[in-house]
Amino acid sequence: MAGKAYALLGPTASGKSSLALKLAERVPLEIVSMDSAQVYRGLDLGTAKPGAAERARVPHHLVDIVDPDHSYSAGRWRADAVPVIREILGRGKVPLIVGGTMLYYRALIGGLDALPQADAEVRAAINAEAAERGWPALHAELERVDPRSAHRIAPADTQRIQRALEVWRLTGKPLSALQGLTRAGLPFALKGFALVPGDREALAQRIAERFDAMLAAGLVDEVGALRSRHRLTAGMPSMRTVGYRQVWQFLEGEISEAQMREQAVAATRQLAKRQLTWLRSFRELEPAENLAHSFL
Repeated sequence: MAGKAYALLGPTASGKSSLALKLAERVPLEIVSMDSAQVYRGLDLGTAKPGAAERARVPHHLVDIVDPDHSYSAGRWRADAVPVIREILGRGKVPLIVGGTMLYYRALIGGLDALPQADAEVRAAINAEAAERGWPALHAELERVDPRSAHRIAPADTQRIQRALEVWRLTGKPLSALQGLTRAGLPFALKGFALVPGDREALAQRIAERFDAMLAAGLVDEVGALRSRHRLTAGMPSMRTVGYRQVWQFLEGEISEAQMREQAVAATRQLAKRQLTWLRSFRELEPAENLAHSFL
């Protein structure tokens, strides 16, 4: 186990966290969250964030590290995760990366290119925001995060605005600062495993049941409290998270409670499908059942 980190990937509601906690009963683990929603403080119920009891049993890292009115990115997560993993190894413990944010895993294993490849989901989100707010507003956003690029890009040059914002959201760094940089390797060995549910219908049912449980636990009130404590907008990454996006629309009166539930469950199922597609692209991953044997 010396000098090696492990990763457990899988779609939402597949049981990753439960498996990790069971393994922690046998192995001196520390869990490194690889979840783009659990990084946000206050996003608890809708992200299935580990509670105080679970964190007391097993140390969890990269949870609750940024306020929901701020942005976070794959590049920033990689920059945060690598030193955390090295610290865990330095303590003689086993780092287990657990999550379903596949873009984060891709960034971890390969680094992020100086000019990352286009990402269809990120571009779709930018286009949707442009349709709602207008390209001048997105150019103004670019001016805030990357003033050098904004100075070079005309407010009417939608393609270049889109690309510059895409790079920012994928890497957490301005396009103007990435020119000439190269991808970085990992200072430790990493072995990855995939938890792939065999019964997709059962997974879909678990997704629906879990969202109903989130609603029963007070998800709508949680989002309402976040809106009162922070200067949030619907376009912020935290509020674009599946589940939170639909609750926001409900609180705005845009959809009914029944529509909120239906759309959130459907969006979560679509997320699971995309995660499974990502998993198939990581050909080096082993089945999750082999994970426990790797510690022996």
